[in-house]
Amino acid sequence: MKVLLINGGPHREGCTHRALTEVAGALHESGIETEIFHLGNQPVRSCTGCGSCMRQKLGRCVFDDDVANRVLEKAREADGLVIGSPVHYASAAGGITAVMDRVFYAGSRFLAHKPGAAVVSCRRAGSTAALDQLNKYFTIAQMPVVSSVYWNMVHGNTPHEAFCQVLF
Repeated sequence: MKVLLINGGPHREGCTHRALTEVAGALHESGIETEIFHLGNQPVRSCTGCGSCMRQKLGRCVFDDDVANRVLEKAREADGLVIGSPVHYASAAGGITAVMDRVFYAGSRFLAHKPGAAVVSCRRAGSTAALDQLNKYFTIAQMPVVSSVYWNMVHGNTPHEAFCQVLF
């Protein structure tokens, strides 16, 4: 079994990565293979609502000038999905939102019934709204949402602060 963890934060090894690393560690302890995919900080196109992916039954976005289709290919191959994002203005980061809109619009049929989970990283507040936003991708795509023993969030300005918060 393999789970794809998507780092939607702009910093390769920032607070969101720290949270995803904790999730990956827990999965490894259960014998589950993981891959953390970092979206990066390059611009990504938002969904234009053109519907070409559906009309042409492509299973991918017609725009292939950023990471969205790479994410979709990796998600199709994975048995489960974890989306990680920093919180910006009480919602998920713009880049991860743009990519997920396109991935789920073009390829939700390939994701149905795979387990999904979200994790967010914030300084102080807005985390529950961002979690709700990300979890809606799963529920709309008929993916069971994997819960935890508490909220799937970390708080802090640095990866070290987020790590300490996870531990205590």
